[in-house]
Amino acid sequence: MTGLSKSRILAHRQCPKRLWLQINRPELQEESSGATARMAAGTQAGEVARGFYPGGVLIDSEHLSQALDDTLSVMALGDKAIFEATFQANNVLVRADLLLPDVNGYRLAEVKSSTSVKDYHCEDAAVQAWVCKNAGVEVTRTEIAHINNGFIYRGDGNYQGLFTHADISELIAELEADVPDWIAAAQDTLAGSEPVIEAGEQCDDPFPCPFWSYCCPEKSVEDGYPPEILPRSKVLAAQLRAEGFDDLRKVPEERLNPAQQRIRRVSITQKAEVNPQAGEVLKDLAYPRYYLDFETITFVVPIWVSTRPYQQIPFQWSCHIESAEGTIRHHDFLADGKNDPRRAFAESLVEILGNIGAIVVYNQTFEKSRVRELAADFPDLAPALDAIIDRIFDLLPLAREHYYHPDMFGSWSIKAVLPTIAPELAYDDLEVAHGMMAMDSFAEIMRPDTTDERREHLRVELLKYCERDTWAMVRIAQFFQQGGQHAS
Repeated sequence: MTGLSKSRILAHRQCPKRLWLQINRPELQEESSGATARMAAGTQAGEVARGFYPGGVLIDSEHLSQALDDTLSVMALGDKAIFEATFQANNVLVRADLLLPDVNGYRLAEVKSSTSVKDYHCEDAAVQAWVCKNAGVEVTRTEIAHINNGFIYRGDGNYQGLFTHADISELIAELEADVPDWIAAAQDTLAGSEPVIEAGEQCDDPFPCPFWSYCCPEKSVEDGYPPEILPRSKVLAAQLRAEGFDDLRKVPEERLNPAQQRIRRVSITQKAEVNPQAGEVLKDLAYPRYYLDFETITFVVPIWVSTRPYQQIPFQWSCHIESAEGTIRHHDFLADGKNDPRRAFAESLVEILGNIGAIVVYNQTFEKSRVRELAADFPDLAPALDAIIDRIFDLLPLAREHYYHPDMFGSWSIKAVLPTIAPELAYDDLEVAHGMMAMDSFAEIMRPDTTDERREHLRVELLKYCERDTWAMVRIAQFFQQGGQHAS
């Protein structure tokens, strides 16, 4: 009988095939940077949560038998908070984030880096509570300690108020009764051959599965166009799939709206469609034109005064400036990683963008939101920052309305559009190739143990990446203004 842990049971709850592959084909896993970031955020939150219980004891032995014995030894003292308390029942192992002494027993608290209680937290806590109780622990109540997104850091390492403790004892009462069935189902899966399960919503609910590439190899034109490429049409795609339409090209045209019909039509003809109206819209944009992109970093535990959990802190911008005569120059900003970058970011942005000309972005919601936040943080800069917002022009809806290429597979992200217009500018030659990697790279720059050589290397790669984003916008705008004659 394969030993189970809480995480293995929850993996099985998401998808039996995921657990089977995790145990039998672990080499197929491809952990994303997002998964790594979630783990790091959870670890950081857990460390801060422990700090609220001075004198608490961490069970840190890697050996199961020793961890079990150490937990019992600390419990015998009767008045100590225990971190990572380890218990086993019915061949299932759990480690409790916080086991806190209470009248006639212990409060069981699971620390989560999210800002509210999620459904999957309840299943997580139900397994935890069931094992603890069956191992002989008197659990007086079960809690989720989640991040309070209204918390504002005031400095001096004071994180009082960062967590909200939600009592979920009643919520998980019925779930606890189901835990033995979950255990039995997981054991049955592991005793058999690889489950045959089609990809579906479970592949990214509650988290993206690390076996996605194995179950769903990357599609090419030769593989066809599944109905799932239709944007914002999950219900329709599921309906079409259920009716046997495994390729969008086979779907009757009348089943689709005009935007969906265009995707179907281009998928059939294999010829990009460009509406000349896109170029006409761009001709009206005032010069100089500033092609602008931001990079940001977030922290589950704020590190700078007056910032909140998960606040997106801008640390880098890139800007290509196009004159009416057609000359283009580039400017950029990248924080040094030593201090709160917001003020320097905002001041440099105001200086470079001047007072006139269109500011071109790709998905204006992001840039506008960051500029509004900076205006709120620095009232003296607010008039200039508010004026910047008024000048922003968004390329994304223009592309979505007027352009589609068969290689885009239903996506108008800049990384989907750019290779169809300027394939030589694809991001696969960059060490930093997307926003999450940029965030990770800046976090490494901030670490005190990062060498000067490594820090400089990361700075160079970050500057390359952000510059590529704004140059991509220049090329996309030029393509539309030229009538899309390079589309293929």
